[in-house]
Amino acid sequence: MARKRIGILPLFLLLLALGLIAAWVWWDGRVLRAFETSDAQREDIEHTVTAIGTLQPLSYVDVGAQVSGQIMQLHVLPGTEVKKGQLLAEIDPRVPQATVDAGRAALAGLQAQLEEQQAQWELARLQSERQQRMAADGATRSEEVQQAEAALKTAAARIKNLQAQIVQTQSTLQGNETLLGFTNIYAPMSGTVISIEAKAGQTLNATYQTPTLLRIADLSTMTVWTEVSEADVRQVKPGMAVYFKTLGADDRRWQGTVRQVLPAPPKPEGTSTSTPLAPSSNKVILYTVLFDVDNPDGELMPQMTAQVSFIVAAARQVVAVPVPALTAIEGKPGQFQLRVLGADDEVQTREVSIGVRNRLRAEVRSGVEEGERIITGEKTENRGPRRFQL
Repeated sequence: MARKRIGILPLFLLLLALGLIAAWVWWDGRVLRAFETSDAQREDIEHTVTAIGTLQPLSYVDVGAQVSGQIMQLHVLPGTEVKKGQLLAEIDPRVPQATVDAGRAALAGLQAQLEEQQAQWELARLQSERQQRMAADGATRSEEVQQAEAALKTAAARIKNLQAQIVQTQSTLQGNETLLGFTNIYAPMSGTVISIEAKAGQTLNATYQTPTLLRIADLSTMTVWTEVSEADVRQVKPGMAVYFKTLGADDRRWQGTVRQVLPAPPKPEGTSTSTPLAPSSNKVILYTVLFDVDNPDGELMPQMTAQVSFIVAAARQVVAVPVPALTAIEGKPGQFQLRVLGADDEVQTREVSIGVRNRLRAEVRSGVEEGERIITGEKTENRGPRRFQL
């Protein structure tokens, strides 16, 4: 009996080991499927073109000096609010004033000469009339009559010459008086001084070009100069809704409407307008799009960077699904397939009609109801029976 028990024990251990190996093989071979889902829900969908823009005042003017001379005084600083006609700066008036004084003196001298010549003309007229009467009585020679008439005409010509000189001098004087007035520089518009390019004591030379002293801008309305790539510019049209955010103010959105799409990209610096530009394969062409926005509280400032979104299409409070869950159907534009996880975890394949879409979400016009679970991904695990073929 002892020998029989000793022989059965190895056989029992062998059968036990084979059973454990078979159980492991059977359970480890089973495939479990786990789905990643996202609920179809109502939301706003926007298809936008994004770009970067720079803020500039809609209305501004560069104030320059039209006369040469030293700046005696500046009455404003950057940020100063000014009214139209307000005194901004004064330039040394001594040289223009001296020119005006000389012109006035020359005009007075010409007027005195004119009065003298008018007296000479009156005398010549009387002498000519007397010679005419004497000639009628035969009491004078014809030569004296002719000399009197010539003296009268000469006096009249001198009067016309002096009158022309007076007109010319008056015109020159008027121009010099205007230049004298330019030594006081006044604001051409109401607004804010946003930059000053000159300092008190600086000497200006306005002979060849007008030196810029400062810039005044109306900051109540700003223009966003936006650079849109050539791949997207065809989607942007005048009248299109647009919004933007600024750096550091992500919680606020400014609204606007596209005013203009400039027909040509900006000309690169250092190029001639008469020389056509050679196309570059490694440079993106950018077109300028303009739109205006009200700035009543002054939050927007010149040269700020704007993160711009042009609204190409929009749908409000529509059923939306994730874009990665969609599979395009060949030959059916706007039609897609997606998988829905039913109430009993059964997988259903649906054909749906898509409307407005962006990179993440798409509007579903038919085929899916709000709240249904959309399959966006799938994971598998080997945890079940595995079958072997001998």
